[in-house]
Amino acid sequence: MRPNETNETLSFFFPLLHNLKTNIIMEATTFTSDQIDELIIKIENLLVQLEKKTASPQQSFIDNKTFLQIMGVSQRTGQAWRDEGKVAFSQVGNKIYYKMEDIEKFLAEYHNKAFAK
Repeated sequence: MRPNETNETLSFFFPLLHNLKTNIIMEATTFTSDQIDELIIKIENLLVQLEKKTASPQQSFIDNKTFLQIMGVSQRTGQAWRDEGKVAFSQVGNKIYYKMEDIEKFLAEYHNKAFAK
């Protein structure tokens, strides 16, 4: 690299770095305690909304094939559980769908606590 290239490069970057430093320093702002409290409330509200949105995938539906794979049962057993009303489902034409929430309820209903030793 030639000496002039280094100086040209540095002379190009130094003003950029100086402007960046100046902008960062000039952007500093002070808040009153009321403003900080208001900001905290807004952040908490955003977190609540975010939790609601991330919780919604649990409301998703899965098809019968996936349900049988998750539960590790045969098609006949799945049919028996539906017929006996053990697990809730939706049917559109010949397709069967389950809410993940309903599957969790089904498993919780048949949950056994550990045996005491």
